[in-house]
Amino acid sequence: MVISASDISVVIPTINEQDNIVGAVESALGAGAVEVWVADGGSTDRTIEYARQAGALVCCGDAGRAVQQNNGAKYATKMILCFLHADNRLDSAALQQAAIYFSEDGANRWSCFHQNIEATGIAYPLLQWGNAWRARWLGRVFGDQAITVSRELFEVIGGFPEVDLMEDVLLSKTLRHLGLRPCVLAGPVNISARRWMKNGIIRQTLSNWWLLLQLRLGKKPHQLAKHYRRHDG
Repeated sequence: MVISASDISVVIPTINEQDNIVGAVESALGAGAVEVWVADGGSTDRTIEYARQAGALVCCGDAGRAVQQNNGAKYATKMILCFLHADNRLDSAALQQAAIYFSEDGANRWSCFHQNIEATGIAYPLLQWGNAWRARWLGRVFGDQAITVSRELFEVIGGFPEVDLMEDVLLSKTLRHLGLRPCVLAGPVNISARRWMKNGIIRQTLSNWWLLLQLRLGKKPHQLAKHYRRHDG
């Protein structure tokens, strides 16, 4: 089956992202998407207004990234789903790369993109390399790599686990257990460095590793969410 970028629905979860949402929506449309859903979780700023002005469709529901992404997926009508964070931007070629990949046995495939962290310094290319390595060889994809998955497969696994944190890692785990590894496409997805700049590269990276370790050791996502909120700047 031949798939094009127009066969991919882009879902963007938001809460008070008025400063970012226009860029995210425009990047998805510029990459060839014809259906962009902003899944809002209760914004009190002008996120919804700006999203619609930029050309997105909007659905509203309960807060929580996993819940919002699942809500957006329910409204989306295309055969492939791409989940994009509001402070991320798709390269103009990204969705066409995904379309080519999903054109062959697309029902059983999922992917993500190489990152381009929008900051200068030697540490950021190393982070990009490490994140791509983690996705490719460990099959562990983070949400800021723009998880892309066939609708059929997404529905088979029940969507994102509706947990407080690390829904992306848990979704990756479910897909790995099915014997499915992601393809890391060239992309890139351009991502904001705001969290690394806010918390420091070393601190943020160590915090991510600690969370992954604790999850592996059996800690529950709601317990880890408390740590995340306490230490996220």
